[in-house]
Amino acid sequence: MSYSQGPQQGPPRNNGGNRNGGNGPDKGNNPFFNFNQNGGDGKGPDSNRSFWRSPWLWAVLAVLIMMGIFGFFSSQNGPQTIDTKDGLELLAGNQRSGAVKSAEITEKMQVVELKLNDDFTKDVEGFQGKKTNKNFGKDVQFYYVFDQGPQVVKAVEKANLSEGYNSVVPQTSMMSLLISSVLPMLIILGVFWFLLSRMSSAAGGNMFGMGGKKNSARLNDGQTPKTKFADVAGEEAAVQEVEEIKDFLKDPSKYKALGARIPRGVLLYGPPGTGKTLLARAIAGEASVPFYSMAGSDFVEMFVGLGASRVRDLFDEAKKNAPAIIFIDEIDAVGGKRGSGMSGGHDEREQTLNQLLVEMDGFDNDTNLIIIAATNRPDILDSALLRPGRFDRQVAVEAPDLEGREAILRVHAKGKPFVPDVDLHTVAVRTPGFTGADLANVLNEAALLTARSDAQLIDNRAIDEAIDRVLSGPRRRTKGMALEEMRNTAYHEGGHAMVAAALHHTDPVTKVTILPRGRALGYTAVMPTQDRYSQSRNELLDQMAYAMGGRVAEEVVFHDPTTGASNDIEKATSIARQMVVEYGFSSKLGAIKWADGSDQDSGLDALKPRAYSEQTAEVIDREVLDLVETAHTEAWQIISRNRDVLDELVRQLLVKETLNKDELAAIFANLRKAPERELWLSDVNRPDSELPPVEIPKELERSVTGTTSPSGPASNTTPAQG
Repeated sequence: MSYSQGPQQGPPRNNGGNRNGGNGPDKGNNPFFNFNQNGGDGKGPDSNRSFWRSPWLWAVLAVLIMMGIFGFFSSQNGPQTIDTKDGLELLAGNQRSGAVKSAEITEKMQVVELKLNDDFTKDVEGFQGKKTNKNFGKDVQFYYVFDQGPQVVKAVEKANLSEGYNSVVPQTSMMSLLISSVLPMLIILGVFWFLLSRMSSAAGGNMFGMGGKKNSARLNDGQTPKTKFADVAGEEAAVQEVEEIKDFLKDPSKYKALGARIPRGVLLYGPPGTGKTLLARAIAGEASVPFYSMAGSDFVEMFVGLGASRVRDLFDEAKKNAPAIIFIDEIDAVGGKRGSGMSGGHDEREQTLNQLLVEMDGFDNDTNLIIIAATNRPDILDSALLRPGRFDRQVAVEAPDLEGREAILRVHAKGKPFVPDVDLHTVAVRTPGFTGADLANVLNEAALLTARSDAQLIDNRAIDEAIDRVLSGPRRRTKGMALEEMRNTAYHEGGHAMVAAALHHTDPVTKVTILPRGRALGYTAVMPTQDRYSQSRNELLDQMAYAMGGRVAEEVVFHDPTTGASNDIEKATSIARQMVVEYGFSSKLGAIKWADGSDQDSGLDALKPRAYSEQTAEVIDREVLDLVETAHTEAWQIISRNRDVLDELVRQLLVKETLNKDELAAIFANLRKAPERELWLSDVNRPDSELPPVEIPKELERSVTGTTSPSGPASNTTPAQG
């Protein structure tokens, strides 16, 4: 189900571009950071071997090999280890045999080294359990446990060694102490530094904001963009507002001769996808000046002061290349109102904003440096940022009208093959409220669908499907919907369409379908007939009535409504609340704005008390309930009087699944219209005048077929179920 929302007031959608990070400053071709020198993306021809080319891997392997060689030679040149039993037997029998010349006892290590007159041999168990005679040589040693210490000492003393014996207490050298205590710590720190460096490289060379003072601003396309004003279609008013900035950057003499000062800053605001970034690039491209681009989030770091340092670096670099343009996208990330956070104004974002304010005051009129910023939410920006002398000019970049949409379509249609009967004007008529990004997406989706079907030319069917995909999502390829649920969906969508057609202040119904799309089981499209920027009270009441049409159809036909109308009820309630608390359409509460219609405060604002009393809140709730119930009753009356038309509509929907404007017009030929509403007065003591309005002058009249309202695409076609 669909209904207009007046001027474009849809929720913002993200439209930030891709920002390519780097390997951080001063890394270059350092092999300790760039493991893969073939592009660094793991897709080069040798990407499968990049691990084996790591210098760290070979360094570790070299250390292990050296340790193995050292251990091997140490075991070959040192004394051979024998069993403790054999060692004690050699000492005990030395008085008879004289086999042992000398002995050396090492404390703490609990080892006794023996020098023999002849080689010591012994049968040991070898391969597959076979006994072999092994020669241990004349230099052997054996170990003992602590409790065996006295026994070993007595054995050595009684052995009557020819060269005597000695006791050794090992002394730890300073070098050994340093190696054993400092080396492990150095190894741990080295591993930590290596891992941190790799994470910093993956994060664009600035881990936790600790990447030095280099900012991520960049010069595009060899110092100047190639975008021109001709590429910015559908925004003629915004282009005219910034035309003089281009002239000033190219030839400031004529402005200075008149004592004029060009705006230091220009704020571009509007819904996402309307071309704010494109317009900023076009200014730089037309003026042939360097274009520095950063996002507001690029200034915000973990530690206080780093963001402010980036602001200083950015302005210093731009001044060196003046005349130049600095573009800050999504400036609300750093330029929000100060003092609204939990930190009391001492967080990194607010310190960065303070530095930005200082820098914008710090350059004189001869600098030829223009600051352009873009945002979707100008209402949350700090007032100091918007004062004259900083962002002197604020340019609205809104969703294009019919002519603008057609111009945008022609720009994006270049290079795409169409069948001869495709009319871009008709496509513009069918896409009210679409932004430039939405229109580009429509033609791109149409091209993808055409390629998927192995066709050579884009036709109207592909464009129609692309519009539906952008509005409501892709069609769900499912065969699991029960026939009863399909019939229920047909009555639900038929109720929307019939109530909309029976009212007097609604836009024409152009399409009804029961094909599942996105999260919806079906939807009804209502197409505005002209561009509008406001809505009357009767138009809002009609929107509420046909929003309830699906729920009423389920009640009248099945006597058991489903959950499919939850979205319709939500929208009807939202309109009713806006009429009462925001638009002043209540005779009991008067023309007073009691609160925002959304009633969705965030942050600390949610903790503030309401601006009205509990008694007023009760009156607001009753007024909202009365409006919704009145719309519910109007829908019930229309469906009850036209049940035969509804049944015929459902029959055709079940067969064809989708009905277009002409088919709906034939079904609604015998539709009984709803009666006109009574005249509404805000107060009985203030009756309306009986004099009619003046006639519109003939020279101002223009006839535009099929122009549409600038309501957003999301609100123009809203799923009724799902």
